[in-house]
Amino acid sequence: MTAADTSPTPLEADSTRPRWLTAAGPVAVVVAISSVLGAGIFSGAFAALAGFADPGAGVRWGLPVVTVLTEIAAAVTFGALVLSATVLPPRDPARRGLDAAATASIAWVALAVLQFVLRYAIISGSAPTDATFGDQLMTFAWDISLGRSYLLVVGLASLTSVLAFAVRGATGALWTAVAAAGALAVQANTGHAAGAASHELAISSMFLHLAGAALWIGGLATIAVVRLRGELAQDGKRSAFAAVVARYSSIALWCYLAVAASGMVNASIRMADLGDLGTDYGVLVIAKIMLMVVLGAVGYLHRNRVVALLGDAQAHVGRLFWRLAVVELAIMGAVSGVAVALGSTAPPVPDTPFEDPTAAELVTGHPLPVEPTFWRWFTEWRWDLLFGFLCVAGLVTYVRWVRRLAKRGDQWPVGRTISWCSGMVIMFWVTSGGPAQYGHVLFSAHMIQHMIMAMVAPILLALGAPITLLVRAVPVRHDGSRGPREWVLAIVTSRWGRFFANPIVAAANFAGSMIIFYFTPVFGWALTTYIGHVAMVVHFTVAGYMFVNVLVGVDPGPQRPPYPQRLLLLFATMAFHAFFGVTLTSMETLLVPEWFGLLGRPWGPSALVDQRYGGEIAWGIGELPTLALAVVVAVMWTRSDEREARRRDRRADRDGDGELEEYNAMLAAMAERDERLRGPSGR
Repeated sequence: MTAADTSPTPLEADSTRPRWLTAAGPVAVVVAISSVLGAGIFSGAFAALAGFADPGAGVRWGLPVVTVLTEIAAAVTFGALVLSATVLPPRDPARRGLDAAATASIAWVALAVLQFVLRYAIISGSAPTDATFGDQLMTFAWDISLGRSYLLVVGLASLTSVLAFAVRGATGALWTAVAAAGALAVQANTGHAAGAASHELAISSMFLHLAGAALWIGGLATIAVVRLRGELAQDGKRSAFAAVVARYSSIALWCYLAVAASGMVNASIRMADLGDLGTDYGVLVIAKIMLMVVLGAVGYLHRNRVVALLGDAQAHVGRLFWRLAVVELAIMGAVSGVAVALGSTAPPVPDTPFEDPTAAELVTGHPLPVEPTFWRWFTEWRWDLLFGFLCVAGLVTYVRWVRRLAKRGDQWPVGRTISWCSGMVIMFWVTSGGPAQYGHVLFSAHMIQHMIMAMVAPILLALGAPITLLVRAVPVRHDGSRGPREWVLAIVTSRWGRFFANPIVAAANFAGSMIIFYFTPVFGWALTTYIGHVAMVVHFTVAGYMFVNVLVGVDPGPQRPPYPQRLLLLFATMAFHAFFGVTLTSMETLLVPEWFGLLGRPWGPSALVDQRYGGEIAWGIGELPTLALAVVVAVMWTRSDEREARRRDRRADRDGDGELEEYNAMLAAMAERDERLRGPSGR
């Protein structure tokens, strides 16, 4: 064998990463710490404040460092869990992803505890070495809502860590990622003053920001930690690595959009106008924007120049990918550091509770809107960035899937596309428009919001057949990993999926959950907390979709009953809605009186009269979609009979109506038998 024969091939030469890649993580951490300290020095965010108790320089400068390290650990944990559940192939890559999540989660828990202690030291102005600090910290953790929130973050991080060590499969990784997302949601709820304006918008944008950044940073870090490319290259499966990177690239694009949009919203809440860009806070905002632009440029190079070439067995392509990955991680670290410093810098618009608040501001956390008119239902907005982003993403993704089918020559009914897009537009309006604005202060408006998102939008969404489109448009994965197609089909065909898709269960869930929601403390929880509001929207929209899918949908899942039973089920639901509406109309007590009864509205009917209006709306609006569904079921029934008749006619044309001949032969045989039984006497 010659020297040329023994030289490594391009694939083998690229089977191990450069040594300098192992320093990528530490470099990113150092950059993040340097950024937060440099930004803090620039803005003076961590300097002692005159007139306030000082816990010491160690606490003031230690908290931002611990905070940025906590966010990095949380990001690696969350990103590794999501990639293990949705991107990485099973066996070694996914297991290494879970190992990375477990290791990062230990650091997350330890740092979250330290962050909790330092945060209280800043709030109380006392040093952790004070004799009474421990007792005061326990009182803060158990008796103060903010302290309980910080403690809950530690608890959820600890739960995530335990689960990350226990689970080994994609399903367990996904459930553990849900626990980690819960910790991020609680953390988002602590990022804006509870009594300040734009509270819900700040929470929704902060959660979107934290989750998007965590998945983005943690996903890329996980790919580097797992050393996926080296393992696959040794097996000669470069295309598998290219597939994984392409999957992450798509996720990273949505994360970038989520982080950019939520960052702009967060900045706009805390700045009155463009002139505030000249303040220390504004300069840090500009610095973060510039870093985000650079990140976008690096991501563009990854997505459009490198990912498409990774399928080729050329060593320089792999090296280019990792170089860009290292640069991207370093810039991500810088963004994280600036973001932490930004959160500690006083904004131009003070993040403080209202001065001399009105009754509505005390109860709801935002000023009372102007009296509603017909046009104000469409011109007044109370933005919810989370649901707004999801609606836009749902619309864009659906249209992209339709275009993908068209490019390969497959047809997709235009009516389904129009139906889905209309449903997304309605959901956007219901969660951010007039129904959201007035639904927080009027029970009748809340009932309009509820009926539309539970009975109107689900009809349009179900008729859009999103699951059927997903199954047709998204390719099957052959490496054992679970993408959107695999996860949706796994959920639909699972035991719990079949249970909730059962027609009786779907109808009971759709109708019965209204009783549980409105006549238990759950309604008050949805009004007073953003997490409760999100749970309300998700539950009733999904419950409505599942019920409609049983009746008129085409998506897989339910064992649809015959058309007569469908109409019977629908009319039973209609009767229940009528009963629910009549009950609300005749009630003499107010639902959630500590909310609707204390708003001090100078316009509109009294709270109890408005509640009765809400009952009439539940009855009236609830019946209209039900009647429309009844018409659709009847039309489908008629068309089904017509198709069956045409099928029989075609079969009769082929075999000379053999079915009719068999029937006539059966009648003749029965007559002959009767004749024999009567005998010769004819009895």
